[in-house]
Amino acid sequence: MQNKVLILDFGSQYTQLIGRRVRELNIFSEIKPYNKLPKDLSEYKAVILSGSPLSVRGDDAVHPDLSEIRGKKPLLGVCYGAQYLAHFNGGSVEKSNTREYGRANLSFVVENDPFLDKISTGSQVWMSHADTIKHLPENTTLLASTHDVENAAFKFDGEETYAIQFHPEVYHSTDGKQVLENFLVKIAKMEQSWTPDAFVDKTVAELKEKIGNEKVILGLSGGVDSSVAAVLLHKAIGKNLHCIFVNNGLLRKNEYTEVLKQYEGMGLNVKGVDASARFLNDLAGESDPETKRKIIGRV
Repeated sequence: MQNKVLILDFGSQYTQLIGRRVRELNIFSEIKPYNKLPKDLSEYKAVILSGSPLSVRGDDAVHPDLSEIRGKKPLLGVCYGAQYLAHFNGGSVEKSNTREYGRANLSFVVENDPFLDKISTGSQVWMSHADTIKHLPENTTLLASTHDVENAAFKFDGEETYAIQFHPEVYHSTDGKQVLENFLVKIAKMEQSWTPDAFVDKTVAELKEKIGNEKVILGLSGGVDSSVAAVLLHKAIGKNLHCIFVNNGLLRKNEYTEVLKQYEGMGLNVKGVDASARFLNDLAGESDPETKRKIIGRV
């Protein structure tokens, strides 16, 4: 797939929300730790840097090598990501007099820039940071400000590198989804073609290619993850899928038989194994929750 967004996670509580907002735009994204950059970046058409609880001014500031990304792919820094781009490229980031947290409104929005297309003065944004960008690096252009945050958005001249101090991924930023769409669609030229149906078709095709005529044994838990995996595998290889649902003696009343009936109704080839006596025998006399968890995992 050549139409993916790479989201580098710096530890923000909002990183998963960025991925969700991207998916809502029908664009596929992958979240990777900041220090685990994929070796092959050719699959990604754009990169987003998340926020972080850390400070770029601190000794523990994370500093990944972006030499294969910056200036080569459309890049967007969000909150810490924006401060990172400013601080490590000649700008200055200082501690705010007061923690800037909560709703704010854009008091200035540059005209005729695709990044802030359809974003007007007064648009509400969400701030959550203790540092502030005091001075922008050279060769940058200011794109937006709030009453308290002068450098709320900026870009590097001559490249598709953008930065915003606010969080577009939270719903408090009323035009945040539009900002992300502007970056991903207007600037990065990404296709909005990733849908649940497209995901199923692609996954089933990949499974057919990888598995061929081999048989697969799948352990079912009765939960969502393994059930979805079973349905996708069944679409790909049909009767060559053999599912096993184990009763460990710790299920709810009648859950074992009810879950088996549900799987039969889904057309899956499922074998039930009642191993409750074996599990309960190994757990007998043990009261420590962590030890019990390890016994269950081992058995």
